[in-house]
Amino acid sequence: MILGIGSDLTNIERISGVLARHGDRFRNRVFTPIEQSKAESRTDVAGTYAKRWAAKEACSKALGTGLRMGISWRDMAVTNLSSGQPVMHLTGWAADRLKEMTPEGYKAVVHVSLTDDHPWAQAFVVIEARALP
Repeated sequence: MILGIGSDLTNIERISGVLARHGDRFRNRVFTPIEQSKAESRTDVAGTYAKRWAAKEACSKALGTGLRMGISWRDMAVTNLSSGQPVMHLTGWAADRLKEMTPEGYKAVVHVSLTDDHPWAQAFVVIEARALP
């Protein structure tokens, strides 16, 4: 069953401007060290950050809260499998919210899809509940 769906569209140039103005203050407030390492190793640094920003926004919407109620940007993090597939990790308040919204006898699975077509970065997040065996 689907517990939540979220999407976000982010302007890469806007994120580039925020990075130029606020640098590490912005990076450290929003992105985990692993996310920063991934972005800084890419040719399109701003695009990589923008996709992860969009994923965090989309995830907060799928959780049914948006960025309020104590959720932190760094409570949601995107990594990639060796295949390149993005994976969303939830900690802190986001993980607590996910647990709260998952029915007893089910396991929550968070799916994330990222794309970009300059100047836009987009993310979709679907939270699925799978029945436990």
